Amino acid sequence: MPVVVVESPAKAKTINKYLGPDYTVLASYGHVRDLPAKDGSVDPEQGFEMKWEVAPQSQKHVRAIAEALKKDGKLILATDPDREGEAISWHLLEALSKRRAIRKDTPVERVVFNAITKSAVTEAMRNPRQIDMELVEAYLARRALDYLVGFNLSPVLWRKLPGAKSAGRVQSVALRLIVEREMEIEAFRPREYWSVKALLATPRDETYEARLTVLDGAKLDRFDIPDERRAAEAVKAIEGANLVVTSVEAKPATRNPAPPFMTSTLQQEASRKFGMGARQTMSAAQRLYEAGHITYMRTDGIDMAPEAVMAARDVIRERFGEAYLPKSPRMYKNKAKNAQEAHECIRPTDMSVDPSRLRNLESDQARLYDLIWKRTLASQMETARFERTTVEIEDPARKLGLRATGQVLVFDGFIKVYTEGRDDADDAAVDEDDRRLPTIRKGEPAEQRAVTPEQHFTQPPPRYSEATLVKRMEELGIGRPSTYASIVSTIQERGYVRKEKNRLYPEDKGRLVTAFLTNYFSRYLDYDFTADLEADLDRVTTGDEDWKVLLSRFWQDFSAALGETEGLRISEVLEKINEVLEPHLFPVTPEDPEPRRCKNCGTGRLSLRTARSGGAFIGCSNYPECRYTRPLAGETEAGDIASPDGRLLGHDPNGAAVTLRKGPYGLYVQLGEAEGSQKPKRASLPKGMDPDSVDLDRALQLLSLPRPIGPHPDDGEMIEAGIGRFGPYVRHGKTYASIKDAEEVFTIGMNRAVELIAQKNARGAGRTAAKPLRELGDHPEGGSVAVYSGRYGPYVKWEKVNATLPKEITPEAVTLEQALELIEAKKPAKKTAAKGTKAAAKKKPAAKKTTSRTAAARKAAREPSADDLGEDPPRKAANG
Repeated sequence: MPVVVVESPAKAKTINKYLGPDYTVLASYGHVRDLPAKDGSVDPEQGFEMKWEVAPQSQKHVRAIAEALKKDGKLILATDPDREGEAISWHLLEALSKRRAIRKDTPVERVVFNAITKSAVTEAMRNPRQIDMELVEAYLARRALDYLVGFNLSPVLWRKLPGAKSAGRVQSVALRLIVEREMEIEAFRPREYWSVKALLATPRDETYEARLTVLDGAKLDRFDIPDERRAAEAVKAIEGANLVVTSVEAKPATRNPAPPFMTSTLQQEASRKFGMGARQTMSAAQRLYEAGHITYMRTDGIDMAPEAVMAARDVIRERFGEAYLPKSPRMYKNKAKNAQEAHECIRPTDMSVDPSRLRNLESDQARLYDLIWKRTLASQMETARFERTTVEIEDPARKLGLRATGQVLVFDGFIKVYTEGRDDADDAAVDEDDRRLPTIRKGEPAEQRAVTPEQHFTQPPPRYSEATLVKRMEELGIGRPSTYASIVSTIQERGYVRKEKNRLYPEDKGRLVTAFLTNYFSRYLDYDFTADLEADLDRVTTGDEDWKVLLSRFWQDFSAALGETEGLRISEVLEKINEVLEPHLFPVTPEDPEPRRCKNCGTGRLSLRTARSGGAFIGCSNYPECRYTRPLAGETEAGDIASPDGRLLGHDPNGAAVTLRKGPYGLYVQLGEAEGSQKPKRASLPKGMDPDSVDLDRALQLLSLPRPIGPHPDDGEMIEAGIGRFGPYVRHGKTYASIKDAEEVFTIGMNRAVELIAQKNARGAGRTAAKPLRELGDHPEGGSVAVYSGRYGPYVKWEKVNATLPKEITPEAVTLEQALELIEAKKPAKKTAAKGTKAAAKKKPAAKKTTSRTAAARKAAREPSADDLGEDPPRKAANG
């Protein structure tokens, strides 16, 4: 029987159901080959030859496919319908050919489908084709570019900028957007302005609000009332006037629905409405696609298949009636700079299946399906109609003018089903227009009930959320649907950016990397250059650009830029960054005309310094005689956490300094300084504790740990509470019992402590198996897969294999497919370790080999990881 290969076991399961017993459907578990993370994997001197390796965890999957091909020689490659999917098919064919599982006479077909439904799969099987080498070459060009940039630029960062981790062709440009937005916010100076509103009443005693628009016969602009004095004059003028309605104008207005989702707009809307990150959104969408509920989720297209349009119209007619159905179907065209991955939009595969019928979906999937279903339906519904009313009120001399606006929804149309979310900049102008006005007639008096001045200040541009960052990248032509999620996630995982309350803040590390790259590699962080390069790569897809010519052109200039940095010393780099960031780090003000003069000693020059922990701070050139420091963001009396002396919190009763510091393993508080070989007392901040909340009292509490609670009632031995390597605990003798909340360490009493210790002792040697948080399902090889809570965080378990969950996947959201992938990746590593251990135990020479392997591991750890080398990391099974 023919062998059909797809990326993931979930997809294989769904397709197998449609194809039946006449086909063998197997999963490749994502990419089977990748460039090894070492020098020479892409060789510019040999025509950009690329040296691929089959990943250790993929060997068994390739072997299984090869074994299946012995029974029936026909191979059908059914990977995803995009560039990455085409590349996976090509890699599989190459790997199988090297194993001689594919012969010259072996029939090989490529099939693609945009949705995993019976009709789509059956139709694809009837229309096979060969691998599209233009798509493969586009993939090769991107992979080679990302490797050349990541592998060559990241080591430059490590050598010249301590604490930097990696750079990437697109991730560094995305980071620049966030850093520049933060600098705009910090440079922003709010400007005061005032507005005046009046509560007016009709002769029928109905009230409405109007805004002052004309004062002293002149139309008011935003800053024409600059202060409270001028606002008071305006209030006085209104209170002394007789106001009359001079104009009432009602105009019809319409609002059209948003187009159906493509990748970027789905990520944006899921972020606005649910606070979901880009990766979380794509993970949930992947599950929906593999289950056959939605069409392919990596697309730049917003057009719908004709049969889907007609199905949507049938549902609208049936549920809402003819009034909600436009006379003709709505047609949408893509507006992005280029739509290289323009498959059909993201939509339900069956419009008649509303969210209430899919009851077994996990929370994220259910929310996302509901969003996609409603947006798709709304995109084919009738326009919403409003009546927008503008009322002008004046005094007889026309020296004063006020305006009242409002609107009434006449027909809800698509709003009955769905309204698109808004970003910060879109919110302000909406509220006033949405008010409903009473009946107001021209010529009638407007009685004053209250006149109120309101103070305002201009606001800085908002920080990017993941949604608005993706939107901006899309506008600039940076990145593609397959890369948005990995780019946004990578800059956070590298510690360049942190997310707080759904907003992206650059860390000091991220600022320094951006400053370094914009100064020494400015061309490669240029928005237009990056977008033009993306366009060139798209032309490879269409056959209009030779991929090796493109690489050669890029490498010629990039290698020259790398060469120019070879002789740079760290001190030169830091001084250059000082110059670049000087307006931000050392702003000249009337109060401080010499911002780089040390505030402590008066003679030293302030400049940027880097800490061993990877942070950065401002320090004095007279160090160590002058130990003045401050954070990059600005002046503080106490100094900066990242500096050698940390942030001073105060002094203990004996006069010893208490400081908050940052070390290689995180934040900690310290009492006093080192004296000779005697180390000062230190205490780590427990996980989740906000460093800004740590004051002198809290630091002294931490330093006082472990805290004696009292003698145990059974044996009189002291019970104490403390914070250790694995978190907060209570201890009695050799028994340690965990405390979930770190705050409880400072307050826990005897009864609670004895209870926890008793519970721990009850588990003791006859320890019962931990209860799983969730049962996920059965492993293909037998046995259940479940998620557990462990001392190092949540993990998935199958038989004797434990795999820690990545921090972006929560125990509530993890799926069976993701768990299988994590377990699969863990299995070979455990077997290799076991063999190495046995070998080391049997004979002495093996110990030397182990040492050399350790050295090799250290060397590998210093080399860029696969994520460093590309913006579009090799797709794994869980990512489709």
